[in-house]
Amino acid sequence: MIEVKDISKSFGEQKVLKNISTKFEKGKTNLIIGQSGSGKTVLMKCCIGLFDVDEGEINFDTRCFSGLKEKDKKETRKEMGVLFQGGALFDSFTVEENIMFPLNMFTKQTFEEKLNRVNDVLSHVNLVNANSKFPAELSGGMIKRVAIARAIAMNPMYLFCDEPNSGLDPKTAEVIDELISELTHKFDMTTVINTHDMNSVLQIGQKIAFINKGELWWEGDNKDILKTDNKELNEFVFATELTRRIKR
Repeated sequence: MIEVKDISKSFGEQKVLKNISTKFEKGKTNLIIGQSGSGKTVLMKCCIGLFDVDEGEINFDTRCFSGLKEKDKKETRKEMGVLFQGGALFDSFTVEENIMFPLNMFTKQTFEEKLNRVNDVLSHVNLVNANSKFPAELSGGMIKRVAIARAIAMNPMYLFCDEPNSGLDPKTAEVIDELISELTHKFDMTTVINTHDMNSVLQIGQKIAFINKGELWWEGDNKDILKTDNKELNEFVFATELTRRIKR
């Protein structure tokens, strides 16, 4: 579990996050939603440790992550997997080399042990025998699956996904949602997903935090979200769904 307690974050005179408190639960898909500029990306980056909070604290289970020194944060980061928007694969690396990258950095495993782990995670994302392919040879959905395989290569306790469906067609996006959900439950991870995709919200949103103008405006699940009388949330849901239908 990740517990966010009364955190605030400013950049100059602009206060981006305002006293936010929430919990991201273990073994569940926890979604952060909100309009562009609402603060949801900053919230995720604070959780990962890319930004320091100005006030409050972020706890990973019993550890106060936000209060750690940088060298100690690096140890906790070994327990995190991150799926970046767009996948962020190394173009000059093969699939195998991309997935092996964190294993080379953070473990002392033999090459055979690392290769076994690569093949194991590739099987989890249904990309067996894709080891020698380069990113340029992959479809958008395959790139996301390789990126997921890399994110779980270290067997993380916490998985962070930044707009995992960005740039994907609706059918492929649904496959990626189902894969993230399946892996979350299979490995009992605390998964945090930053998204504006209402399909994702309705399909896998077990815990949803709606951020509006830097504040936590609403919390619930994918069943509650369609029954809320929260005006700002309803406007966001309607606008997002309308935009999606127009693009289709």
